[in-house]
Amino acid sequence: MTTASLLPGRLVRVGRATFRIHPRGVVVVGTLAAVFLVTGVLSLMLGSISLSLADLWDVATGDARPAYARSVLGRKLPRLLTAALVGLCLGMSGAIVQSLTRNPLGSPDIVGFTTGAATAAVMQIVIFGGGPLATGIAAMLGGIGTAIAVYLLARRDGASGGLRLVLVGIGTGSLLGAVTSLVTIRASLDDATTVQLWTAGSLTGRGWPHVIALALAATVLIPPLVVLAKSTTLIEMGDDTARAIGIPVERIRFLALLVAVALAGVATGAAGPIAFIAFAAPHVARILVRTPGVLLWTSGIAGAVLLAAADLLAQHVDISLRTPVGLVTSLLGGIYLLWLLARRL
Repeated sequence: MTTASLLPGRLVRVGRATFRIHPRGVVVVGTLAAVFLVTGVLSLMLGSISLSLADLWDVATGDARPAYARSVLGRKLPRLLTAALVGLCLGMSGAIVQSLTRNPLGSPDIVGFTTGAATAAVMQIVIFGGGPLATGIAAMLGGIGTAIAVYLLARRDGASGGLRLVLVGIGTGSLLGAVTSLVTIRASLDDATTVQLWTAGSLTGRGWPHVIALALAATVLIPPLVVLAKSTTLIEMGDDTARAIGIPVERIRFLALLVAVALAGVATGAAGPIAFIAFAAPHVARILVRTPGVLLWTSGIAGAVLLAAADLLAQHVDISLRTPVGLVTSLLGGIYLLWLLARRL
C-alpha cells in the first residue's frame, strides 16, 4: 500500500502533474468564495460614504468620482484584502496545529503561540518603541520562539504528544499573558494606550503596505505548508503507522509547527491578536467538507470569510462605537466554543 492510497480524495492527472481532488471540497471552496465575494462587495458599498454597485463599477473602470475612488481604493479595499489575508493565514495555521496536536482545541491562539507573538510585540512597543514593521517582525519571532519552547517542553522520550503539547501550550500562554500585563502596567500612558488598541485586534487604518507584506509572507510560507500538510495528514493516523510508511514524524511535526506559527505570527503582526479565527475556521471546514485530513485551503478560505464577515459586523453594527474586530471574533468564538463543548460533553 502506498502513501497516496492512504490519503482521501481522487487523483487527477494533467499531463505529468498529479492532483488530489475532493469533489465535495471543491463545491465548498466555491461556495465560500462566493460568500466572501458578497461580503466583500457589502464592505465596499457600506460606510460613511455609501456606494451602489454602479459606483463600484465606475471605481473599477476609473470613471468614479474622486471621493468614491479614494474611499474604496485608499481605505475600504486594502482593509478588506488585509482581512482576507489575515484570515487565510490564521485558518491555514489553525488547520496544521489542530492536526499536529490531534486535538480540536489545538489552535495557535488557544495553545499560547499567538500569545507569545502578542507578548513580543507589546515588549517591542513599550521597551523599544518600534513602528508597525518592527512590531510585526517582533510578533512573528515571538510566535516562533514560543512554539519552539512549547515543543521542547512537551517532548518526552523523543516524541511530543498531542495532548501534552496542548497542555504545555496553554500553561505557556497563561505565563506570557501575565508578562504582557506586567509590561503594560509599567508602560507610559501613551504606550499603554497603543498596546491596548493593538492587543484588541483591529483592521482600522490597515493599508496597502499591510496587504503587500502579508501577500509576500503568504507567498513564502504557504507553499512549504502545503507540502508538509500531506505528511501531517498521515501522522494523524498515529506516529507508529506514519513511521512504518517512512514518515520522519518528529522532523515533520517540528517543521510544520514552525511554518504554521510563523504564518500566525505574520497575521498577528499585521492586525494584532485576532482570537478564534484559527480555532473556528478548521472546524467550519471539517463540518462542511466531511473529509478527514488537513483541509488546508478550505480552512484558509473559511478563515478569510469569517474575518471579513466579523469586520463587517464590527464596522456597521451600531453600538455607539467602532468595535475592534478582535473583540467581535472573541465574542462569537467564545459562544461557538461553549456550544461545541456543551454538545460534546
